[in-house]
Amino acid sequence: MAARPGPAEDSDPAPEPYRLDPAGGCPHAAGARLLARGAVAPVELPGGIEGMAVLGHDALRDFLAHPDVAKDPRHFTALAEGRIPEGWPLRIFATVPGMTTADGADHRRLRALVGSAFTARRVEALRPRVEAVAAELLDGLAGAAARDGGVADLRRHYALPLPLRVICELFGVDPAHQEPLHRLSSLVVATDTPPERAVAANRDLLALLAAIAAEKERAPGDDLTSALLAAHDEDGDRLTRPELIGTLLLMIVAGHETTLNLVTNAVRAHRDQLALVTGGRAGWADAVEETLRWDSPVAYFPFRYPTRDLTVGGTVIPRGTPVLAGYAAAGRDGTAHGPDADRFDLTRTGGPRHLSLGHGPHYCLGAPLARMEAAVALEALFTRFPDLDVAVPEPGPARHAGFVGNSVRVLPVRLIPA
Repeated sequence: MAARPGPAEDSDPAPEPYRLDPAGGCPHAAGARLLARGAVAPVELPGGIEGMAVLGHDALRDFLAHPDVAKDPRHFTALAEGRIPEGWPLRIFATVPGMTTADGADHRRLRALVGSAFTARRVEALRPRVEAVAAELLDGLAGAAARDGGVADLRRHYALPLPLRVICELFGVDPAHQEPLHRLSSLVVATDTPPERAVAANRDLLALLAAIAAEKERAPGDDLTSALLAAHDEDGDRLTRPELIGTLLLMIVAGHETTLNLVTNAVRAHRDQLALVTGGRAGWADAVEETLRWDSPVAYFPFRYPTRDLTVGGTVIPRGTPVLAGYAAAGRDGTAHGPDADRFDLTRTGGPRHLSLGHGPHYCLGAPLARMEAAVALEALFTRFPDLDVAVPEPGPARHAGFVGNSVRVLPVRLIPA
């Protein structure tokens, strides 16, 4: 991200808002600079919309669970005043119906409809299927490398299709829909999508999800989409049609985009730490947790809105301000994680748990699945290719489009089988 010039002194009572670059980039250097000035920073969102980012670990933990912080877009002042155009790249984050924009009883109702599918027991039952998909995809990765001098794009051939296939199977989505689902969701979550294209992508994605729901209405199965439709049919006021589509959007898009970034970022982490796992000093679950902290798959997640003027980390956030959860910065907050917070360390002990999967009522519903998928993916990958290494010099591959997701667009790796 490109930062505007900062204030002359950190004590400046009115620092210039940090302009979030819609094209994205690595969030960590700018996050460290902002965090050095305070736990909360004013930011400029696309279109000149004023916002705030909560970056400090403790401030973010408290903010995410605060009773006077809402997700319902009726609390978004600029939206209520008509200052958010239809093609605004972050509009879908604020307006899509479903649990991500609901509060209180509505949120609990929507969350309960799918929550039972993501319990630790249900997720563990999916492990054999995840292992089978991983093994199949590793065959494909090896084949792609064999065709291209031993190098293949791990993101395209492994980190993407693994969570995408698993979440689509869970929701009964036909394999033919998987590629367009990812293509459209990538456009929707990118903050640099031009307005006309953003409007078209939102429209096409919602239409595709509606078509998936219609297919399940015609031929229900043993899947979560059919279960959601059954809940809708039995009691129409429990799940409206827009809520159904919004729930599918949240679960399918978030259910693969974040895990895709998590696996990709873990493979990019320090290779010298791999010996700690193979030597038994750390586990694959440790690698997943440290990656979540050190290189969160989401840099800034939109939105929450104070329902009154709220003081957070010593800074007043005015009522109705759109606030970003700065997960990437919070993961490297030295006041919480120690003076070596910017170092990847699988043996790290003590300190608070990271916040990269959220906190409070909106804690990530799919966290158990994401953790299991990532651990399985890493173990299978490095068991088969223990000498795998990234095949691109620093500063590495091009970064993710937009400032919401945090990863790279491609990850060429060189495979040297055991």
